[in-house]
Amino acid sequence: MIFQNSKAIIEEISLVFAKSDFSSQQVFASAVISANKIICAGAGRMGFALRGFSMRLAHLGKQAFMLGDTNVTHTGPGDLVIIGSGSGETQTIYDLAQTAKTHGATIATITGNPESRIGKLSDIKLIMKAPSATKAIDGFRSVQPMTSLNEQCLAILLDSIVLDLMFAMNETHDTMWRRHSNLE
Repeated sequence: MIFQNSKAIIEEISLVFAKSDFSSQQVFASAVISANKIICAGAGRMGFALRGFSMRLAHLGKQAFMLGDTNVTHTGPGDLVIIGSGSGETQTIYDLAQTAKTHGATIATITGNPESRIGKLSDIKLIMKAPSATKAIDGFRSVQPMTSLNEQCLAILLDSIVLDLMFAMNETHDTMWRRHSNLE
């Protein structure tokens, strides 16, 4: 049974990546590279995936924060706010996007719903075709509970972007380890 469940999850992830539109991935990576500061935001488990990405950005030498951390500083022009929201309608994340946009930050969103309120505010969109809490994708519903598939795909997508960034920024496993915390 466990193997069957693992196989079903892997097949679902493959289906999402086959249906998704990541044509803006290079634009997204370029925005990360050129940003003065990066703030990542997402609710619930989407936020956990973005927290891991924020950590990797710091390992790449970027000034990166996770919304909700006490050390997030003033945001404005030249800064990038990265949002993960399957539905694109989470009220708290929408409010954050609206505030960041008002202060001149660039908004990059990873969502399955580009026509959502958050999607419409965004300067850069990566379209991840995973079912969200509010929307099935092409009639597809995951066998997994709630929005697990969306969160898994977000983590994998962000890890693939880290590989793109490593190449573009001339970073390696070893150079990144030098920035990893030594207080563990």
